[in-house]
Amino acid sequence: MATVEAPEFTFRYQQRGRWIDHWEPDNNEFWENGGRQTARKNLIFSVFAENLGFSIWVIWASVVTAMGSAGFHFMTGPSAVSNALLLTSTPTLVGAALRIPYTFAIPRFGGRAFTVFSAGMLLVPTLGLAWFINQPQTPMWVFMVLAALAGVGGGNFSSSMANINFFFPEGKKGAALGINAAGGNLGVAQTQLFVPLIITLGTHIMAKNPGGFRFGITLAVLMWIPFILIAMFGALRYMDSLSGAKSDGTSYKSALGNPHTWVMAVLYVGTFGSFIGYSFAFPTLLKANFPELAKIGWMGTLGNLAFLGALVGSMSRPFGGWVSDKLSGARITLCVFGGMAIATLLIMMSLSAKSFPLYLISFLLLFALSGVGNGSTYRMIPMIFTAEARRRASETGQDIGAALISAKRQAGAAIGVIGAVGAAGGWVLQQALRLSGLHYGNMNPAFWGYVVAYLAMGGLTWWFYLRSSFATGRAPSLAHANV
Repeated sequence: MATVEAPEFTFRYQQRGRWIDHWEPDNNEFWENGGRQTARKNLIFSVFAENLGFSIWVIWASVVTAMGSAGFHFMTGPSAVSNALLLTSTPTLVGAALRIPYTFAIPRFGGRAFTVFSAGMLLVPTLGLAWFINQPQTPMWVFMVLAALAGVGGGNFSSSMANINFFFPEGKKGAALGINAAGGNLGVAQTQLFVPLIITLGTHIMAKNPGGFRFGITLAVLMWIPFILIAMFGALRYMDSLSGAKSDGTSYKSALGNPHTWVMAVLYVGTFGSFIGYSFAFPTLLKANFPELAKIGWMGTLGNLAFLGALVGSMSRPFGGWVSDKLSGARITLCVFGGMAIATLLIMMSLSAKSFPLYLISFLLLFALSGVGNGSTYRMIPMIFTAEARRRASETGQDIGAALISAKRQAGAAIGVIGAVGAAGGWVLQQALRLSGLHYGNMNPAFWGYVVAYLAMGGLTWWFYLRSSFATGRAPSLAHANV
């Protein structure tokens, strides 16, 4: 009896979105015959949606600088800076908390459906803010709730990264995830550039009075609505979901029990926590420390140049990953923390000298270094878990192939945890600034705390990943692995 061979599976690229049951990007033939196009298509719409998530997440950083002029009494007087930092730090904390459940949502609901949902959630804080900003008697607690709702934009990062991670082969994930992350981070810079511009435009249209400022803020918020709707439509029509994108609970448990996950989480607090924390706080800090800039028309229109910080931080992130491939992520991270400590000291010097040029240059240096550090620490994570797996397999005789597969899964799980903790560091940074100003009348105590923290994080990097010999204890040094 003749044997009937099963028909060979052929993958076909489709422009329209769908559920894909068979996906093997590491198969070169599969990748070249439609896999690459499909992955690239999903990356494009993922970047667009994530970029909007970051834009709405950080929108309060620019809005709070105009709320006092818009007639909200709690944003004037001695408590104005403290209340502004409270409003800007709230979405940071909520966004950090949402990063873990958003990571698990992709395997549960599929990338296509959850991207539509997560983009649609951005309508709630934007429409809510557009309504209540025009109610002058609205109490601060209402704006706190709206700021918390804006935190959904911060959660979009984890779902977007988790989704794109499934689409690309191992050799191309780094570049794809780097593009995805940088595209999201740029949302911070574009918001801090365009929102002040639109607020200024609306204010001039309606004359410089509280009503004019409220109209300007309303325009600056509503301008995002069409883009959110486009992101929802694009994801629904064109993105795909992968049936094989399943979560691995065992890997998450292993990652949570691995001390390297928590060491890297602390380091990411220093890099990404600084980037997102200062991105939220920078417009308020500029207005509080150099109020005379508001009298310079073009500088006020550009949001007091606050967008430059997020811009250089976003653009330097891919460079951090690239240079880490050449010189090792741990060495770059150590240099980053030393540089960030120096930049923070320069910030304090600029405040003492009341020098705006030095202040701006120092902050831009700090942002650039935080971006490089974001890239270098992300590069370290998979290298650490791979090096650990190789060492353990060598010592115990475990199959190296199985060990490396487990390491990849643990690294993916650890990235979700590390990203959430790092984002929460942005909230801690802003609260330190707020409490320092509230209790000491200036922010120097907070800045001194950052200097100590950066030096301590540099010490942690050296201790665990750059020493020439193994450390005793639970988390050994991996200097031999060129992490």
